[in-house]
Amino acid sequence: MLPAVRTYCAKNPDIFHYEVEEIGQIAKALEMIARVKPKVLVINGGDGTVQSALTELYHGGHFEGTPPPVAVLPNGKTNLIALDLGAEGDPLEALSRIIEVAKGDLSKHIVVRELIALSDGSEGARPVLGMFLGGAGLAETILYCRHKIYPLGLPNGLSHFLTAIAVLFSTIVRVPASFLPQRSKPVSISFIRNGELHGTFSVLIVTTLEKLLLGGQAGNEKQRGLMKFLAVDQKPMAMLKMIAASLRGKLGQTPMSGVHFQQGDVIRIDSEQSSVVLDGEVFQAHRGSPIVLRSTPPVPFLKLAA
Repeated sequence: MLPAVRTYCAKNPDIFHYEVEEIGQIAKALEMIARVKPKVLVINGGDGTVQSALTELYHGGHFEGTPPPVAVLPNGKTNLIALDLGAEGDPLEALSRIIEVAKGDLSKHIVVRELIALSDGSEGARPVLGMFLGGAGLAETILYCRHKIYPLGLPNGLSHFLTAIAVLFSTIVRVPASFLPQRSKPVSISFIRNGELHGTFSVLIVTTLEKLLLGGQAGNEKQRGLMKFLAVDQKPMAMLKMIAASLRGKLGQTPMSGVHFQQGDVIRIDSEQSSVVLDGEVFQAHRGSPIVLRSTPPVPFLKLAA
């Protein structure tokens, strides 16, 4: 899409377009963008690019006072953040809508989202910021799709469908094989002031997005500043319950055995060795080196859909 984006931006003088070739250039990009005092900051990329930009935006202090609202184009391999903000379909059409919105009153399109700050919990650690974390079996699924399915060069939709089939087969058959996702390892989840959860899970999600999975929601949306947590036991029946509730739009609304919901402002993940993926970037929890998640103060975003 980049040649088309360059052409579009060249025809629209209201757009200040800055390209980066690697993550390390994002700090310089934001420093330059801040000089033009943008009304909206638009990120063109997948969730991993958004995560890196949000981390630098939060820590870099490039903008005086409150930074401009962030809009996300539906691009890259995964687009959960863009979808949450109402940006779907063609990226250039989304950009055109953003420009039209920016010409008027932004207030009715501004939404706030807390971010997930991930660190090892040590004093002085520089957290990485994101909005969607997958752990346990879900992390293994994401890594399986990235390393086994995406290299086949298939369309994203077909790649995700094949990954889902492989996960269901692995969950039901329970036979380890190199061509299937790895089975998740036991983890311990601590909710500060709200108890603990121990087990082996096929799905583990922590997010500040409105939607959890397939349209499901967890907890009370009026409780701002809390991360939403979902874990599904690594059992076929628990997986089927979760999928059925998701398809009906009921996930998170009623208690189900084997499906765990929580909300909290601090979540700690402990394991002998377990991966989590925060908006595309992989982190490891080891014995004595946990992963600690905290919610941040709200950050403004631009939402296209009402």
